[in-house]
Amino acid sequence: MAFPRLIFFLMLAIIPICNAQGLKLGYYEKTCPGAEAIVEKTTSHYISRAPTLAAPLLRMHFHDCFIRGCDGSVLLNSTKNNLAEIDAIPNQSLRGFQVIEAAKSELEQKCPGVVSCADILALVARDAISLIKGPYWNVPLGRRDGKVSIMLEALFNLPPPFANISTLKAQFASVGLNAKDLVVLSGGHTIGNSHCSSFTSRIYNFTGKGDTDPTMDANYVARLKNKCTSINDVKTIVEMDPGSFKIFDGSYYSLVAKRRVLFQSDTALLDDNETKAYVKLQATSHGLTFFKDFAESMKKMGRIGVLTGKAGEIRKRCSFIN
Repeated sequence: MAFPRLIFFLMLAIIPICNAQGLKLGYYEKTCPGAEAIVEKTTSHYISRAPTLAAPLLRMHFHDCFIRGCDGSVLLNSTKNNLAEIDAIPNQSLRGFQVIEAAKSELEQKCPGVVSCADILALVARDAISLIKGPYWNVPLGRRDGKVSIMLEALFNLPPPFANISTLKAQFASVGLNAKDLVVLSGGHTIGNSHCSSFTSRIYNFTGKGDTDPTMDANYVARLKNKCTSINDVKTIVEMDPGSFKIFDGSYYSLVAKRRVLFQSDTALLDDNETKAYVKLQATSHGLTFFKDFAESMKKMGRIGVLTGKAGEIRKRCSFIN
């Protein structure tokens, strides 16, 4: 499909790479003391009741940073004159917006117009993962909120589940992330679920001849067919990391090594020497360095294309520009 590919490379030209200037730890200490504690308390309130929200909140931060940088643009609603990122197909399954809005509401009561939605999202993603016993990382703050959100940018520039390794590396490189970041951040698939529709072509009609992706473990395919009964199944949900989908751990890499993963983009990690070596290392060491590596890559991702200083704005509500 030449048109999407053309759009993809055109979009790469307008996506900011990395601008961490202006971010710092404790950014709100004087302007909104206790801001980070308010976000953590709000996140804990929701995660304690629904721990499965951790995965979509992490994904929300990822999807935000990959489009126009970490500027909260994924949180904006569409208007009659503009279709926003939130309505792009890859974002239609995002959940947890109520967590962001609840934290924002609390902060607006204490410190009106001070804490950005982009910063709240970065903190919520970190806190959600930490609360399910995943890694913890420091989040430098000072991001401001973007005023632009375009559906087509999200549609064509978020890494799709059917991407090959060359496309994945190019998309990550376009936002300043390398092959190690790619394989490390893919480990986020250790938690969460997926709709069958995201991968049924792999098990029912891989090349258009009613066949199965030959790179998948045959026993795993059989199990998936028992859950996703047809290629048109759009309702059934399947665990990303069977038996461990609520636990943030390194088991994802063992599944990749065994070719028992849902997405082509997961299996593709075995098609590059560097990413394959990392998969093998974590699979054989039970995720020995995964937490440390994940924290480092998340800190790096959280700095992509941030707006600071007088750029952007501080939204009053995260779903609308002021």
